[in-house]
Amino acid sequence: MLNVGQIEEGFVLDHIKAGKSLDIYYKLGLDRLDSTVAIIKNARSNAMGKKDILKVECDIDSLNLDVLGFVDHNITVNVVKAGVIVEKKKLELPKELRNIIKCHNPRCISSIEQELPHIFYLSDEKKEIYRCKYCDEKYNKDAAKK
Repeated sequence: MLNVGQIEEGFVLDHIKAGKSLDIYYKLGLDRLDSTVAIIKNARSNAMGKKDILKVECDIDSLNLDVLGFVDHNITVNVVKAGVIVEKKKLELPKELRNIIKCHNPRCISSIEQELPHIFYLSDEKKEIYRCKYCDEKYNKDAAKK
């Protein structure tokens, strides 16, 4: 039996799709924090079969919920204070993303103006489609992975 100690203050990310915890680890910038992080991969789950879990001991305000909502809005965020879960947050797709993804349109003003923030809005919630605020280019998750 695996035993991962409890955290005093921080958060536990639960219901992560199996194999996605490292991707989330880097997208949240946890590699740049001086915090205790436990990554549990392929844990048994009645609902999902297998899942990943991230336990992070740090200030909860350091977590960017927009990044998590964009990556996978089915993740459950458990907020821990004084060693006890005090809140469970369900994520939603963010209506707007700032400097999380970049426009791939070479003619977009955000590609030319370096200081301009990369802003995307949720154009279709059912299909989870985001579009660039400046040029209306559709964000393609598959193209971004390459």
